Amino acid sequence: MIAFQLLAQAGELVGPRRGRLITSRGTVETPVFMPVGTLAAVKTLLPEEVESAGAEMILVNAYHLYLRPGHRLIEQFGGVHRFMGWSRPILSDSGGFQVFSLARLVRVDDDGVRFRSHIDGSEHFYTPELAIEVQRALGVDIAMPLDHVVPAGTPEAETREAAERTLRWFERCRRAAGTMPVFAIVQGGVDAELRRWHARALAALDAPGYAIGGLSVGEPKAAMWRTLEVTCAELPPEKPRYLMGVGSPEDIVEAVARGVDMFDCVLPTRLGRNGGLFTDEGRVNIRAARFAEADAPVDPDCDCLACRRFPAAYLHHLFRNEEMLGYRLATIHNLRYLARLIGRIRCAIEEGRFQEFAAAFQARYRPTDESVRAAQREKWLERRARASGP
Repeated sequence: MIAFQLLAQAGELVGPRRGRLITSRGTVETPVFMPVGTLAAVKTLLPEEVESAGAEMILVNAYHLYLRPGHRLIEQFGGVHRFMGWSRPILSDSGGFQVFSLARLVRVDDDGVRFRSHIDGSEHFYTPELAIEVQRALGVDIAMPLDHVVPAGTPEAETREAAERTLRWFERCRRAAGTMPVFAIVQGGVDAELRRWHARALAALDAPGYAIGGLSVGEPKAAMWRTLEVTCAELPPEKPRYLMGVGSPEDIVEAVARGVDMFDCVLPTRLGRNGGLFTDEGRVNIRAARFAEADAPVDPDCDCLACRRFPAAYLHHLFRNEEMLGYRLATIHNLRYLARLIGRIRCAIEEGRFQEFAAAFQARYRPTDESVRAAQREKWLERRARASGP
């Protein structure tokens, strides 16, 4: 079982919070960023390297592990902790997002989702009960229910239908889970009234924690922030709040300001493998020519292995020659950067100076522009159309 202690909060309903999530496998300080180990591995890194970078909790994906190697095989090894050699807490995503974005959908109704695997085309019927069965076999510390995810721009009637289905599926997941903690997931697109209704309905069911899904799927950032404010205002303050799939530094700062406690995203590790490194000035591309002779760390303020030991020119060299060490060092850097950022955020909340910290950070950090978010939405829609077939 889990417990959540709220240690400090600025604002009665919506505002930055400092907390502590207590699990049987250890205590997690919040706010927290959870690196993503989709297939029971944070790509290119050993578990001890992930932990050394500052990770207190990681995420695995039930959909992917269900397809391969199969949840029953992992259960034979005593669960995903032993299977992957990670001893600290693990949260598992049910895979609702992946079902609706990767797989070729055959049918969606209240019973569940019939789809064809994106790996081999095999047909599967994924129900709320099966999603819980998979996560129980994995032996995770916190499970997610199956939810119906829709992209930005989905018509209002479809968005409402998906939110209503997500509510019904949560009740089924909770019954199937028994004592295993299952967070509820709030859906509803960027419709304020629909989000309020869905958050209130789920809050009445007294879940151990609340996830906020269906954001960062192509909507403008301003709409995302408004939706977060509306949603967090309706959630019980004594329960943890988890914003799914968000991991850029500027988004984490903005979301914490609105009351979010937990984050996950593949962005830091994926960017790292492609040469994108976080700094307080913004994201830099280590492949750029300006780093070819740079005799200084990528980030002089960073204490990660890459910045402590190597000049930026060496990382540039590794990436230009597609050396695996470059991918590893860049991934370590990005995870360590976020862990350090989260640590600074916690201190600022504790000391009552978060607003000043956030203002100074956002004034200095240069985010990627809105065209990136628009491109994400186009990719989503393209994948969805391709998966649906003719």
